[in-house]
Amino acid sequence: MVKKLRLLTVTFNTQIRPYEVPAFRGAIIDKVGREHIVFHHHVGDNYLYRYPTIQYKAIGQQPAIVCLDEGIDELHHYFEKPDWSLWLGDRKLEMKVDRLLLNQFNMQVWSTQFEYQIRNWIALSQNNYERYQQLESEIERIEMLQRILVGNILAFAKGIGWSIEKPIELKITSSPHIRPLRLKDQKVLGFTLNFKTNVFLPNYIGLGKSVSIGYGTIKQIHNRNKENN
Repeated sequence: MVKKLRLLTVTFNTQIRPYEVPAFRGAIIDKVGREHIVFHHHVGDNYLYRYPTIQYKAIGQQPAIVCLDEGIDELHHYFEKPDWSLWLGDRKLEMKVDRLLLNQFNMQVWSTQFEYQIRNWIALSQNNYERYQQLESEIERIEMLQRILVGNILAFAKGIGWSIEKPIELKITSSPHIRPLRLKDQKVLGFTLNFKTNVFLPNYIGLGKSVSIGYGTIKQIHNRNKENN
């Protein structure tokens, strides 16, 4: 089954640090109003456990919003405001659009392989973390991460209404760089690594946990040697 996915990436002409992305998200939500649920995925005190179609990022230290399908249709609630400026703490950001990229992709599983980097991927739940730590070999840990990453791709596909009917092939191709992260007052592990898969994935979507605030963001790696041959 081929799924057509619309994707809009808006990058703004100002700077934020990666740790400011949650504050950037909060400032956008305050600007548009909490009645627009797709911006924050909460109904009252309850969180909607579905793939977020509006995601907040720092791309090259610039604040960015990545919107998928219905997220694109909802983004006008921000841009129709007469004043786009945001407050991050006591710092005012003048939000001018630097780049706007709108694409439509045919989402499908291919016979060829694509290579990606995923950054600060929060792969492990508390239960998975304990199992991961108990594994004795690096090979076993990589195999576990590969299974989790396939599951994350399937969760993304389900979230955009795409039914994957072919087997997903996936291989981690670099040693993971692991760093401790603090998320909602909890310590978690963030993995940065390269992987190959036969699934096409658009740049800057997120996989795993907390993708709405920039974790698990992927970017395709282009092999320049192949391009030059």
